Amino acid sequence: MAKNSAKDIEVKAFATHQIITQPNPLRKVLRRVEAKDADDPVGRAEQALASLAGEFKDWMAIEVERLSAAWTAVQKHGFTKELRDELFHAAHDIKGDAATFGFPSAAGIAESLCRVIEHAPDLEKVPAELFTHHINAILAIVHENTRLDRISVSAELSRRLRKVADDYLTQVNRDRPEHLEVILAPTIAPVD
Repeated sequence: MAKNSAKDIEVKAFATHQIITQPNPLRKVLRRVEAKDADDPVGRAEQALASLAGEFKDWMAIEVERLSAAWTAVQKHGFTKELRDELFHAAHDIKGDAATFGFPSAAGIAESLCRVIEHAPDLEKVPAELFTHHINAILAIVHENTRLDRISVSAELSRRLRKVADDYLTQVNRDRPEHLEVILAPTIAPVD
């Protein structure tokens, strides 16, 4: 892109300041479009998303199966670096995808599970039930979350699991203040 010359730059002087304006080189490539011909990329994206909505449950089922398989492997072989990473990434992907796919309570539970994996000083000492409850809750939400009365139950389950996980992490990290600050921070996952 060519540099502007000094003659292209406009300077307006005022008593207390100056405003320096340089020309916008993009004006040369802009094209005005009639309102009737205007493209709505947001509208197109929403339509595309709506057309995929039927596949969301299938995608979440695949993500949940990945999480379940990772947990089964951890139970069989212990927390190796690879299995720890796979369990974390599976939970993290659910955390990121669940709200978009219509399962916001699963996102909160997956976030709680990620926090346990990330902040527990020794994963081998974390009660297996804490992992199992998180994973079973995500499985139940994705497979059974079809009626409105279940949505409120899943939101309550999400809140309770987060509290149990936070209580556990606060206890085991009492001598690690850098972790306590993160543990006590509010959730970033969408909530119902």
